[in-house]
Amino acid sequence: MTLEQLVTGIRSGNRSTLGRALTLVESGLPADKELAAELLNELASDCGQSIRIGITGVPGAGKSTFIDAFGSMLTAAGHKVAVLAVDPSSTISGGSILGDKTRMEQLAVDENAFIRPSPSSGTLGGVARRTREGMLLCEAAGYDVVLIETVGIGQSETVAAGMVDFFMALMITGAGDQLQGIKRGLMELVDMVVINKADGDNLQKANLAASEYKQALHYLSSSTEVPVLTCSALQRTGLEQVWEKISEHNKLNIDSGALENKRKQQQLKWMWDIVDAGLLDELRNNSTVKQLLPELEEKVLSGSLSATAAARVLLRSWTDH
Repeated sequence: MTLEQLVTGIRSGNRSTLGRALTLVESGLPADKELAAELLNELASDCGQSIRIGITGVPGAGKSTFIDAFGSMLTAAGHKVAVLAVDPSSTISGGSILGDKTRMEQLAVDENAFIRPSPSSGTLGGVARRTREGMLLCEAAGYDVVLIETVGIGQSETVAAGMVDFFMALMITGAGDQLQGIKRGLMELVDMVVINKADGDNLQKANLAASEYKQALHYLSSSTEVPVLTCSALQRTGLEQVWEKISEHNKLNIDSGALENKRKQQQLKWMWDIVDAGLLDELRNNSTVKQLLPELEEKVLSGSLSATAAARVLLRSWTDH
């Protein structure tokens, strides 16, 4: 498709065109990268109108069930919801390991929702870049709520938190020590903790866990109090309260100018992330570097050359040409 066709299709909310545009930004081909950059630049004024929500969670927390129920509630209220994933683990398997669309049965057939599994290859930085660009394309296509799901753990949480307006952690009870899921680094990132599966025999445990999380967060959080809520994605209870908290947070940040400043800082960081990725691509694709690489790798493997010395040779060969 031409640039004009892509722009027109996305602005009109055409799902097929959006899918093709997302495939374009995921491509590693030089011509596709160029067209993708032009497309994003052309659509810049159409982006930024959504609430960007990051969702992470411990294994078994029911992220997909939660997103399916939460997203369906939002579309029923008149919102358009896009779901994207940051999934570094897909670099190992060569695919999105959990099959996002099959796990979100209701949203998958909702005409006001769009689900995109994470890219199937590349480093975490590459996956994150394409997720970020995908988010902008979804906004340009009229999706006013964008959910970023972290499928991996650790660094992916930090990356996801760095591209959203609101970051929430989904937790569960019954996994031994209720507070073992708390990692200081994660808790410093989150804007809210939600205890899922608060239903049936688990309801009392969920309320107790929420109380424990509140107490722990009181000591971990240096500034604002992080809200802790309970919900049941399965029974569709407590989801309205989650949305209310997110909406309140978003309104406060808009009114105070904090959201505008946060997004500006994110844009600046994104710029440098793209520069870093571009420089690495140029280095790896440099003909001189390619020629030297097999011999240097062999020397590093045999121990006859240190990794530091080999890296210096590669960098010098690149900068000297």
